[in-house]
Amino acid sequence: MEKISVVVRFRPHASSSESNSTRQWQIQDNAISLFHLATPVPGSTFSFDHVLDDGTTNTMVYDLNVKSIIQAAINGFNGTAFAYGQTSSGKTYTMNGSEKDPGIIPLAIKDIFDTVHTTMEREFLIRVSYMEIYNEEINDLLKLENQKLPIHENLDRGVYVSGLREEIVNDSEQVLELLRLGEANRHFGETNMNSRSSRSHTIFRMVIESSAKEAISSEDAIRVSVLNLVDLAGSERISKTGAEGMRLKEGKYINKSLTALGNVINKLSESSKSHIPYRDSKLTRILEPALGGNAKTSIICTVAPEEMHIEETRGTLQFASRAKRITNCVKVNEILTDGALLKRQKLEIEELRRKLQGSHSEVLEQMILKQRNDMHKSELERERLATELEEERRIREELERRLSEREKKVENLTNSSLSKYQFSDSAKATPDKSDVLQFDALKTPNFKQPPIKGFIAKRSNYIKEEIYSSPMPVNFADMANEDMWTRLNKGCFTDLDALQMTPVMMPRQQEVSSFEERERLETLKERYNKLEQENNMLSKEKESLIDALTKSEIEIDQLKSEKLGVVKELKEERVKLSDLRDDIRCLMATFSKREGMLNSLYYKSKAMAENMKANQIVGTEM
Repeated sequence: MEKISVVVRFRPHASSSESNSTRQWQIQDNAISLFHLATPVPGSTFSFDHVLDDGTTNTMVYDLNVKSIIQAAINGFNGTAFAYGQTSSGKTYTMNGSEKDPGIIPLAIKDIFDTVHTTMEREFLIRVSYMEIYNEEINDLLKLENQKLPIHENLDRGVYVSGLREEIVNDSEQVLELLRLGEANRHFGETNMNSRSSRSHTIFRMVIESSAKEAISSEDAIRVSVLNLVDLAGSERISKTGAEGMRLKEGKYINKSLTALGNVINKLSESSKSHIPYRDSKLTRILEPALGGNAKTSIICTVAPEEMHIEETRGTLQFASRAKRITNCVKVNEILTDGALLKRQKLEIEELRRKLQGSHSEVLEQMILKQRNDMHKSELERERLATELEEERRIREELERRLSEREKKVENLTNSSLSKYQFSDSAKATPDKSDVLQFDALKTPNFKQPPIKGFIAKRSNYIKEEIYSSPMPVNFADMANEDMWTRLNKGCFTDLDALQMTPVMMPRQQEVSSFEERERLETLKERYNKLEQENNMLSKEKESLIDALTKSEIEIDQLKSEKLGVVKELKEERVKLSDLRDDIRCLMATFSKREGMLNSLYYKSKAMAENMKANQIVGTEM
């Protein structure tokens, strides 16, 4: 168990007028306190591993706090060093430095290769990469085409950025050249507080693999360590920076990621084992092993001494105090399998290296290094394609699941729709009695049909007679003849065929029920129309999902073909490497043959010289 090392560094005053301010920070050994008119302010005293004034150089910061982490990374421990602080407080200067005063990153690179070249008992393989987090998007600074890279995690590699370019390097000059290339591609901008303000977080990563030179069997341990050198963008106050437009947007993303980093530090510094929100930001996601994990970590907090920045400085010191309480579980990273790149290549190049000593070694070494780089790039491309293929397979399964759910929903809606008797008068099946009464109530009355109980007029033979009595009959019967109609109408004749009977009047209660049934029917029809519209919409969505699934299948096929192409290229590279071995063997055979010819010529010339010398001696004697 090891605590995070924390160093606080003051940058020089921006102007001499600030020296007469009423509130000032004062350094006492490894503690720092805020004084107001020579009186300490309560609750404003902080203690750290080291507190450095404005006269400290980058080399002193490196020797005090970072050099031990670099040496541990060479020995197989993961290491991380990053600068934290407000904008214009000197973070980038601390990490990158200048020509006269190199920063943490150049000093670490030089120290690593000096140690590697002097370590004779182990063989090293070093890979470097350089990335930035700009507006919560990961960009490759060594290859501009690699933008918006995703973060993945597996058991073998842990948390890593997929598609990030990695270069195999042999010396510090090669690494510094890559560092200059990355700095040229980094995002910078001008604000009121800094003419060249960093607008992104950068992570310079070195993967150091090493193994014992005598160890050749597959059971030997390989040490693999990861070193992260991080330059964080500074927290900003818009009222001070005067940021607008794009600078304002960049500042919001910077403050958001730094807030997520502060939340992670707060959770890790607490004694309770609660959830750690590493996934709230891509910065904390990448630095997860360095924060409370398996890594030696050093934090360099840069602060501004001016009185106008006292609140920002206080916030930085509070962040540093919480970070100092975090404990990491550090251990050597050893691999006992052939999974490391060094182990896979060691057996292939060992024989060539022995044969190349003394004859064109530098040129062929460069050719071998190029082949190793090409093989490594091909393997990274294959891993990227495998990751994309797995992502497409997951998307396809999700589309199939959604399509299945939509089909079930359509089937349930179809089963729950109204029966055909509610919307059709010509039903083939026999409807029940209530349905018949509902539709009979809505039909047009049939006046030709005789009522069940009513007055019926029947035509009979007319008997002509004079009527002197009252036209009203004594009593009414159920049947009426023409004589009755004649008397009732006082001799006027009525065309009985033109008569129409009044329809049977339904009871009022039945009329009301018919009206309710009509409203219910209208409601059901409206519901049916809505269900039919939903069904059409679901059908269209189903078709769109089928199209998306088809497109994903096409993309999967394309990825498979690309994967086959990459595999084919990898095989071709292996064939080229095999051809290179054959060429070297042929070259060695040619050298051996020429050496034999030279030896034979040497012996022949020697024999001829001896013969000539003998002939001269004989001639002189004669």
